Amino acid sequence: MRYRISFAILIFLMACGAKAQNISNDSVDTRWKMLTYDAANIFKGVGYSYIRPFHWKRKQWAQFGGVVAGTGAIYLIDDDTSAFIRRQQESVPQWIRDYGELYGNPENNYLATTGVYLAGLITKNEKLRRTGVLLISSATSAGVLQQLLKSVVGRARPLANLGKDTFDPFNSSRNFHSFPSGHALLAFTNAYAIGKQFKSPWIKAGIYTIGAIPGISRIWDGQHWLSDFVFAIAISVATVESIDRYLDKKYDEKYNTLEKKVSWNLNFGPGTLGIAIHF
Repeated sequence: MRYRISFAILIFLMACGAKAQNISNDSVDTRWKMLTYDAANIFKGVGYSYIRPFHWKRKQWAQFGGVVAGTGAIYLIDDDTSAFIRRQQESVPQWIRDYGELYGNPENNYLATTGVYLAGLITKNEKLRRTGVLLISSATSAGVLQQLLKSVVGRARPLANLGKDTFDPFNSSRNFHSFPSGHALLAFTNAYAIGKQFKSPWIKAGIYTIGAIPGISRIWDGQHWLSDFVFAIAISVATVESIDRYLDKKYDEKYNTLEKKVSWNLNFGPGTLGIAIHF
């Protein structure tokens, strides 16, 4: 029942973003042709996202360096932030905690993203189809990458009680699969892709907040460190932006006319830790 509620919320958001779109009356393209075309773009979009680093310029490498430096800075205080966030767990309403655990689950995530795509395919709505393609390909690309990183990095989870500095690469135990956070990555990938449907920064911020809850819930539960969460968010944004640019060449429907430009700022100070996203 809970996953159906999450799915309904996602469909409602998509419907709001697509309500002004007219259903395609194209009698030439059958739904089968649409499906095969979209499936090809899902696979090509995943491949495109993996090869983009080979085409990065100085600006992109500088942004990547900033993400690594920011994650490293947060890593230094992971013990303190983890302990603080975990102490807040009991004060968080149970339904929020349940949502965070459930929606970040890969099975429920793909159920929701596939539902968005099928809605677009059934109605022949190109904007919804494109959004479904973006959601599925971004989740697949980022999901495979995070699974690889989890194994290669082998970072111990907070619940293992081994400290933030314990790493055992290629350890098959899930206690050493902390970095990065899979729940944070999948949920925020969806949120960031859905946020592209809207021009209002306030609506975007609300969607991003909802999308961040699953990742934060994993810190509450002692499954991840704050740096695991932050790096997962960075992967989500980079993956969605990359695949979205690829899909610009494959679909006529665009989300909006705003320039695709995202910047990040990590803010540190006495008693302050913040991440600012400008869009």
